[in-house]
Amino acid sequence: MILKDKRILLIITGGIAAYKCLELIRRLREQGASVRPVMTEGAQKFITPLAVGALAADHVFTELFSREDEQDVGHIRLARDCDLVLVAPATANIMAKMASGLADDLASTVLLATDKPVLIAPAMNPKMWEAAPTKRNAETLRADGVHFVGPNKGEMAESSEAGVGRMAEPNEILAAVLHLMDNREKPLLGRKAIVTSGPTHEPIDPVRYIANRSSGKQGHAIAAALAALGADVTLVSGPVNISDPIGVRTIHVERAEEMRDAVLAALPVDIAVMVAAVADWRVERSQGEKIKKVPGEGPAPLTLTENPDILKTVGHHALRPKLVVGFAAETQSVIENARTKLKSKGADMIVANDVSAETGIMGGDRNAVRIISADGVDIWPDMSKEMVAEKLAAKIAAYFVIA
Repeated sequence: MILKDKRILLIITGGIAAYKCLELIRRLREQGASVRPVMTEGAQKFITPLAVGALAADHVFTELFSREDEQDVGHIRLARDCDLVLVAPATANIMAKMASGLADDLASTVLLATDKPVLIAPAMNPKMWEAAPTKRNAETLRADGVHFVGPNKGEMAESSEAGVGRMAEPNEILAAVLHLMDNREKPLLGRKAIVTSGPTHEPIDPVRYIANRSSGKQGHAIAAALAALGADVTLVSGPVNISDPIGVRTIHVERAEEMRDAVLAALPVDIAVMVAAVADWRVERSQGEKIKKVPGEGPAPLTLTENPDILKTVGHHALRPKLVVGFAAETQSVIENARTKLKSKGADMIVANDVSAETGIMGGDRNAVRIISADGVDIWPDMSKEMVAEKLAAKIAAYFVIA
């Protein structure tokens, strides 16, 4: 984990978006980071130090002239004893203090004293963000090397106004933190990738559909692993019950035709990894109303038609990616069926697995795959889906190094 044992000093200032920091702290700690909070007086008007401290599992620092805190840690140690200083929300006021070098409270003093990377997540009314002084301050801070995430466009919490000024969501801030803290090599930097994941749902009527048993765990993990190696990743996901991967652009679809259209719209790319378990068939004409059971009569007949073959479409496309990777979920003759698929789909590599009921792969957390390519068959042992994703991403990166 990139943030394992990393120390984040989180400065929470007085904006209504401060409530998002509770979720942000949880997400940072899930990634292995320790979070030490600093709260301004204004921040304490929106969320309590008790809630922040409970989630961070650390003392919350609030006063510059606290005898206890200054004797124990002190503002200078707070400024230095961390790997990153994160300000969320960053109000217009704290940005003005930072740009001017003011130090009249604990938060601004720590920011002036730190020699660590600083990331801020601005949050304010759109008029305040567009104001000339704020623009000047933002330019000054960027020139000083301060990193920004957001602000986003949307409705404001305090009024019916809309515009740029919403604080970035916790997952976006986490992605920015991961990017800053990731010191690994980025062999796929500059490469674009498209990944499909999850099932598709083909409607029969408003309450019924045809689908495959896919959780999306493997596809989502692969998208995240490619992004971690520097790729610009677009993930096209069918209906799943898992979170979007961090650092990945995710497009949500339901039907196979929607997935195909989203994939083709993303071309050209360098890498295509088609992981999704796309339903092979759909109902030729789905019903607008629920099909009712009629006592004494059998089920209504369904006329099925074949869905688009997304992997084959990409493998033979005029804008075919340099590397096309397909997946084959089989219950028998796994390698033989994968070899057939490799040729017919125009893929460079097929990742095949045995999804028989007893393997527990569909919907589970582990996988055992065979990699079939023109070079032969590479059999990988049972491992977590995250590990499969990391190994496959490394194999893809090696392909481009060799090429």
